[in-house]
Amino acid sequence: MLFDWHSDSIQRATPVTPQYKNTQNVRRFMLEQCGAGFRFDRDFMAWIRNDIPKTMGDVVDEWRRRQ
Repeated sequence: MLFDWHSDSIQRATPVTPQYKNTQNVRRFMLEQCGAGFRFDRDFMAWIRNDIPKTMGDVVDEWRRRQ
């Protein structure tokens, strides 16, 4: 079954799938994890989709590392 990035519950252990989308659901998760200062930028979005296996926890950790 494919993960629905628009409506499925996102957890830190959720794998980033090839069908990953920067949805409002993802934005809500990232704001909860990273705080009100969270923003997507092109470099970060490219890193998320770089075909290296990662989880949403890795995504949160990378955003925090870049700040």
